Amino acid sequence: MADEFSNEEFCTGLFDGFLFAGLNRDNVSKHIMKLLWYVHGKINRVRLNTVLKAIEPDYPNELYDSLVKKIDLVPEKKSQYKMPEEFQSSVRTYKYPFELVMKAYERRFPTCPEFMPIVLETTIIEDETDGPKRRTKRRCKLRVDAPYLFKKIIGIESALFIQENFLDLKERKLTIEATNETFSSRIKIFEKCRYYVHPENEDWTCFDQSANIEITNFFGFEHQMEKVGMKQYTQMTLKGKEIIEHFVNQLKDEGITHVDRWCDPEGTESETSKKDDALDVNEGVKEQNRLNADYIKNFLGELTPHQESRLLQMRKKLEDQNLEKIPDYPTLLRFLRARDFSIEKSTAMLIESLKWRKEHDVDNLLKNYREPHVVVKYFPGEWINSMTDNEQRPLYVIKLGNMDVKGLLKSIGEEGLLKLTLYICEQGLNKMKELTEKHGKPIWQWCLLVDCMNLSMRHLWRPGLASFLRIIETVEKNYPETMGRVLIVRAPRVFPILWTIVSAFIDENTRNKFLFFEDTAHGLNHFIPKMPSDFLTTSDKTLIHNGGIVPKQLYKTDSIEEPDHGNDNGADDETDGDDVTQTTIKLNEHNIYQNVKLQPGQFYEIVIKNDDKKAVLTWDYESTKTEILFTIYETSGDISDITLSNDDDFSSIFDVAGMKENVNYKKKEETITSRAKESIQGSIEMEKATYILQWMNPLASENSTRLMYFYEILSSANYRGSMTSLQSASLSAISLHSNR
Repeated sequence: MADEFSNEEFCTGLFDGFLFAGLNRDNVSKHIMKLLWYVHGKINRVRLNTVLKAIEPDYPNELYDSLVKKIDLVPEKKSQYKMPEEFQSSVRTYKYPFELVMKAYERRFPTCPEFMPIVLETTIIEDETDGPKRRTKRRCKLRVDAPYLFKKIIGIESALFIQENFLDLKERKLTIEATNETFSSRIKIFEKCRYYVHPENEDWTCFDQSANIEITNFFGFEHQMEKVGMKQYTQMTLKGKEIIEHFVNQLKDEGITHVDRWCDPEGTESETSKKDDALDVNEGVKEQNRLNADYIKNFLGELTPHQESRLLQMRKKLEDQNLEKIPDYPTLLRFLRARDFSIEKSTAMLIESLKWRKEHDVDNLLKNYREPHVVVKYFPGEWINSMTDNEQRPLYVIKLGNMDVKGLLKSIGEEGLLKLTLYICEQGLNKMKELTEKHGKPIWQWCLLVDCMNLSMRHLWRPGLASFLRIIETVEKNYPETMGRVLIVRAPRVFPILWTIVSAFIDENTRNKFLFFEDTAHGLNHFIPKMPSDFLTTSDKTLIHNGGIVPKQLYKTDSIEEPDHGNDNGADDETDGDDVTQTTIKLNEHNIYQNVKLQPGQFYEIVIKNDDKKAVLTWDYESTKTEILFTIYETSGDISDITLSNDDDFSSIFDVAGMKENVNYKKKEETITSRAKESIQGSIEMEKATYILQWMNPLASENSTRLMYFYEILSSANYRGSMTSLQSASLSAISLHSNR
């Protein structure tokens, strides 16, 4: 290999490889010199200069000299990197007796190129037999399955391992231990495999596998070496069962379907206590018996060896936590997927969720919860038991456009709406379990169909959105990876505004599951094949509840406001009778609504100068006691100075400035007259101009009122645009699904 480092073509390829790997160009030469040091020891400076010049001819001589001196004088430093990595397989079951499996196992030696091309050679170096016991020691030569450049850097094409087999025919078990010889001072690999009698069927054989890799120093390539080790382990694991099945079938073709059990010298077949055997071979992995290949196939789906290992490790970690009850494997898998199979993060997330479930008695929710009358009559959502999506997931439909968000919040409160949501989620878990058992395949997610017909600005009521976002946060923390797909149907022009606000609070993995449809005729039947074309438009309440406006007599609170924190125009803070009700919904920790007291004939105006074309202005307001007039004006002039000098609250800013309507300014939105305690929401798309939000307590009013208001500007950069772009993305998704 030393000669190869002098070859210009090789050095150039090495240099390009480092750049491709993401190393900074200025550090590449130094990194190569370190490799030369590690692989060859101290190297002649002149030769090293020659090598580096071959890599990068234009590199300044003085920098070469400086680098060469540094590397020449500094001895190898031991890496601080220490990375133990553990792997654990599920229990694999062969439905053959132990003795037949052992006969099939022996046929894989010395090599098995058809199934295990990675094994180049095996040599028996020790073989001892003592009655039913046999110890066999082999040296195995394995091909290093790694990129060419990496193999050139470390200087090897193959690696040597020592494998020791401990076979006990009387106890009917085989233990295999393997350790590495190659680079043993830098990497420690230990693998253990076991074949043993199935604890519930003596004519079946179980297999499990574990491995530990600890890399203390590998020339700065510890992470790359871990990937190589993981790849090798995965290949061996995936092929293991296939090999045994192949050789069992080969034996059958030769007429060998039975192998006698070991007999002791007296000629009596061994009758080792099955209970004792089961305790021996399963000590410390009691629950692991359930996680076998058949269980994974039927209840968890396809998992890589790495994912299986993480699942078992998480289970073991939870056993060490002394929890009252450990969740089942599908639940553990959901939390692992939510945290990208990080055991630490997944375990922490799950433990927090278990505490939350206990604190709120969620485990008994299905048994104890009763839907309030308001929910039964006015909540437009339910499970559709007669339908599933195209992947047989349970289907929940909600007519969001028909939901009276404010009415529900004022009648059952945020806590009541959260409890309803959790009840739906718990129902979903049950339905997924039922469908999994019914179809014999894993169905651990559900499908949500959201009908947005009639969606309007009233659904952007800010306290409602705040509650909705907190409910989303709770669900994502405690029901991760349960949402398989969200189908948004018949979304109107206002929907992108709602999506812009809400999507930022939804996990990216969940957000990518949203698909948008203009109507029910364009692609929706691909995802819900059995859905009738008139399903969402039918008035038949036996299919789906249409919801409706919650009558105000069912409200438990009359107002949106929180305790008064003062006002904006200097009016006094006293509370007039029921201007601020004693019972309020505290919909946010912070008061997002401003409040101002208006006497009859008094104006309140907000001036907004906008330089962001296409930005969206949204608003929400309510008058607590009287009617109120609301108008939006637009002007191209600068009225900031006029605003500052206007101290007359009983005159409009335009009157003070002497401005004329349709000359100096114009109405952007026609005047709205709203009743007392009627919440009004709206939005406009803005130009580069100045906007004036104007409220007025009519002069004819007999009482003063308190105006509660909120407004927000969504920048054009954050505004997600029209439904056309959302639907376009959905059409692409439909195309991908159709081609599968």
